[in-house]
Amino acid sequence: MPIIKPISDLRNKSNQISELANNSNEPIFITKNGEGDLVVMSMAHYSKIQLKLDLLGKLSVAQNQKAEGDKGRTLKQVMNDIRNSINASR
Repeated sequence: MPIIKPISDLRNKSNQISELANNSNEPIFITKNGEGDLVVMSMAHYSKIQLKLDLLGKLSVAQNQKAEGDKGRTLKQVMNDIRNSINASR
């Protein structure tokens, strides 16, 4: 169930809104004159969403590459690159 609060709560009860955002780990929808206006969320929840978006973006790129015929790299090629990188840093 979404958490919906009026903008007056954001102004008058900011500590409670902050606690709610951090404890619920869900976005809080702020309304102004009965209409949706803002979304408030904890930094942890925001970071989690950003990581998911980044991962989905990378997945989309990989799917497009596969659709265009890119066969990717074998495990052997990846392991050789890792070994070469380790040896180069010594």
